[in-house]
Amino acid sequence: MFHPSIRRQRGDSPLHVQLYDRIRQAILTGTLPPGARLPSARAMAQEACVARGTVDVAYARLTVEGFLVTRGAAGTFVTGALPLPPRGASLAPVQPQRAEPRAREALRPFRIGIPAVAAFPVSTWSRVLGRHSRRARAADLAYSDSCGDSTLREAIAAHLAVSRGVITHADQVVITSGFHGALGLMAQALAKPGDQAWIEDPGYFRAHSALLLAGLRLAAVPVDAEGIDVARGVALAPNARFAFVTPSHQMPLGMALSLPRRLALLAWARSSGAWIVEDDYDGEYQYASTPLPALKSLDDRGLVLYAGTFSKSMFPTLRLGFLVVPDKAREPLARVANLLHPAPPLALQRAAADFLGEGHFARHVRRMRTLYAERRAALLRALDELGSPYLQIEHATSGLHLLVRLTGVRDDAVVAHAEALGLAPGSLSLHQASPAKERLDGLLLGFAALPASRARDAVQRLARAIELARQHRGKET
Repeated sequence: MFHPSIRRQRGDSPLHVQLYDRIRQAILTGTLPPGARLPSARAMAQEACVARGTVDVAYARLTVEGFLVTRGAAGTFVTGALPLPPRGASLAPVQPQRAEPRAREALRPFRIGIPAVAAFPVSTWSRVLGRHSRRARAADLAYSDSCGDSTLREAIAAHLAVSRGVITHADQVVITSGFHGALGLMAQALAKPGDQAWIEDPGYFRAHSALLLAGLRLAAVPVDAEGIDVARGVALAPNARFAFVTPSHQMPLGMALSLPRRLALLAWARSSGAWIVEDDYDGEYQYASTPLPALKSLDDRGLVLYAGTFSKSMFPTLRLGFLVVPDKAREPLARVANLLHPAPPLALQRAAADFLGEGHFARHVRRMRTLYAERRAALLRALDELGSPYLQIEHATSGLHLLVRLTGVRDDAVVAHAEALGLAPGSLSLHQASPAKERLDGLLLGFAALPASRARDAVQRLARAIELARQHRGKET
């Protein structure tokens, strides 16, 4: 929050004008972005060191001119995006404009990685979280276990045994700040700069960037219909120290790693002394069968580090994840966690433990499987009805996005036009790890946050984006 504290000097403009000017300037410069909530008049008066009546006058003027909007008991908010006046020009009163709040940009049709947050049981979660916030004791205010609270680690171990076939115990579970927190923890605890690692190609580009940042040398191993090509990986980098894989739902292509490939990957890791890092990407969501057991369930030699997160099964801003680690990896991971990656707040962890232990999580996931299956089917129907000759649908039966291949047009061009039309598809070519490979053009269409009733409209806008991209390509050639 900006600091509008003001003092009246002889010759200064009235205090309400000074406060009005400062808030207006904060809005125009983006310090107070569209949708930001302002303090109450009483709180602002204390912060600005003025009388409450002064704030009331300033707020009223800003509201009349369209900078602010009041929403009853909810408070006073900055209006949607406002046009900036020419430099040096005086500001004429403007009417509030409807604009898409920043929070809604993440919910644009087709954005991947976003679950149906509107369907999450917020009231249940709030009640559970509030319970632990109110119960805080003096002992809870000290430093907690950097590897995570024991109640949550026990709840995760119990959940994984039932849902993913992973038999573990609480001491092998390390709580992290989401998947990226787990990735950073592993890289700093187990890797040295210059170590070589297998990555899937195509694969999750953000993970690839994070590994490069950690100083690892990446070997891009091709992916085919059975998942990562282990034989090709052995030929490319037989002495790699890590293999980073998404066995349950390959990101971005969507297939599951076949059993022969799983066994071959474990055999390679055993013979070479390598670690396998299993990112259980969208492992909870299978639509043609029950969820596949995790690769970790086949690991009897302590070779697999299993990374999970609640970002898609609950909600992204939770930033809560976990690692299941072999005993021989726990000590270095615990040491780095203690120094650089401590677990999230204790109340949040204990609330998540209750959310799991009381059955709320399992019920939510079951509801979401049904909802996502409906939304997936609606998107497939809309794509089939479109019948575009430039789209080839890949019918993966798991995950939260569909892949459509493109012919005759680049995916980055389609994405650019789609964004201008209010859509947010992902680009397949962005996930290619090897620039030497033939370019893969395709779109990743997230459907979890796309209501079935809006699928047809979103697909029609996508078709328009494809046509605009083709027209632009024709002009260039």
